[in-house]
Amino acid sequence: MSKKRKFTQPKPQQLLVEGKNDQHVIWALCKKYKLPETFSVELPNEDGTEGVEALLSSLTARLKDIELKTLGIVVDADQNLQARWQSISDKLKIVGYQNIPHLPCPEGWIDTQSELPKIGVWIMPNNQLPGILEDFVTYLIPTDDQLHPKAIEIIDHLEQLTIHRYGTVQRPKALIHTWLAWQEKPGIPMGQAITAQVLTYHSSITETFITWLNQLFN
Repeated sequence: MSKKRKFTQPKPQQLLVEGKNDQHVIWALCKKYKLPETFSVELPNEDGTEGVEALLSSLTARLKDIELKTLGIVVDADQNLQARWQSISDKLKIVGYQNIPHLPCPEGWIDTQSELPKIGVWIMPNNQLPGILEDFVTYLIPTDDQLHPKAIEIIDHLEQLTIHRYGTVQRPKALIHTWLAWQEKPGIPMGQAITAQVLTYHSSITETFITWLNQLFN
């Protein structure tokens, strides 16, 4: 995303994400889909602290900010989608949100309640499966790409030899960054790969995500 979207002050409408990788992927998608700049994409803390725990810890104070009109939340499911959804639901109930569904909505959840900011939640990759941002990005690899199967083959082989050093939840990171290392500009970051069209942005998962953003903020 261009620097134009990197607001120095948070807007009354905010999308809260776990880290900078999420920021840059979302900025790139917003630019590709030409979304109006009606919201800022924020990290959990001004000091740059990243991660889901920092995000969850910041929710109560953020939602009590009288200037806040709309808050979107994007987090990784990691290995347990239901547990992640429950942790967010618990935080929202403390602030006063009611009628929170028992399960995440496949198309992303949005709710409007009087006297509280409009709220939306998207759990990576698609509100239905365990996983992380990198799983979402893997869906953006072109379907006819010949390197993707090779990257999977390499990752599988390393795991069969038990010489890999990443945990199960980190496998998608190992896979996407292996694939990115083989591009014309090796190691190009995920957001830049979308901008440069190394990754496609036309997919059902991105269209559902962009629809959720539009319904939440526009």
